[in-house]
Amino acid sequence: MIATTTSTRDSGLLDQLLPPFEEKHQVRVDVIAVGTGKALKLGKLGDADVLFVHARQVEDAFMAAGHGVRREDVMTNTFELLGPPSDPAEVRGLEVTAALQKIAEVNVPFISRGDDSGTHKRELLLWNASGEQPNWPSYQESGQGMGATLTIADELSAYVLTDRGTFLHFREKISLVPLAAQSESLKNPYGIIVVNPNKHAAVRSELAGAFADYVISPVAQQIIADYRLAGEALFRPMRLP
Repeated sequence: MIATTTSTRDSGLLDQLLPPFEEKHQVRVDVIAVGTGKALKLGKLGDADVLFVHARQVEDAFMAAGHGVRREDVMTNTFELLGPPSDPAEVRGLEVTAALQKIAEVNVPFISRGDDSGTHKRELLLWNASGEQPNWPSYQESGQGMGATLTIADELSAYVLTDRGTFLHFREKISLVPLAAQSESLKNPYGIIVVNPNKHAAVRSELAGAFADYVISPVAQQIIADYRLAGEALFRPMRLP
């Protein structure tokens, strides 16, 4: 059982990554796609064997508390600040915190996941860095995954923070476009964590360890490197030479 982010699922990557492992080990990998915060809670409860998440600070806290026995870097992509092509807040090309300041100043629609996911956690960090509080009437929380949140934001011609992988997967279905300039604060690393079997006897530790080995192996890392939509790579593997 893997608890992973909706962004990982919605990007389509797992459809490519899981079948070779399932075939080799003759197992079925079940996926629970939730926000990173909820995935970590499932790990703490022993309701998942492996976590595939992207919020390094809380991942480190999870490991420090002894809930995991192993964490590995897997891949990176970036976050994107999307908005309508007309860009009513005039943020195109700005650094992301400056863009958020302008969005808050003019009170244009912004859709947040609001679900304690890795993307939501990053959004809150960026709002904090911008010095603005997201509390105007047209700032709304979807409480849903990345794909559904993008659809809502598109319907409302709103700004939204997303991972680039999910944006590329949905690009043909929405009119929103990337607007903020890329920067260090928009980098988005993913890690895999093996849940501690000493805390939960039901955790399938041998298979969980095997899956962690697989995801950082040259075979899986090449699958990640080769996964493309419209000719563009969605993720950059972190373990290839």
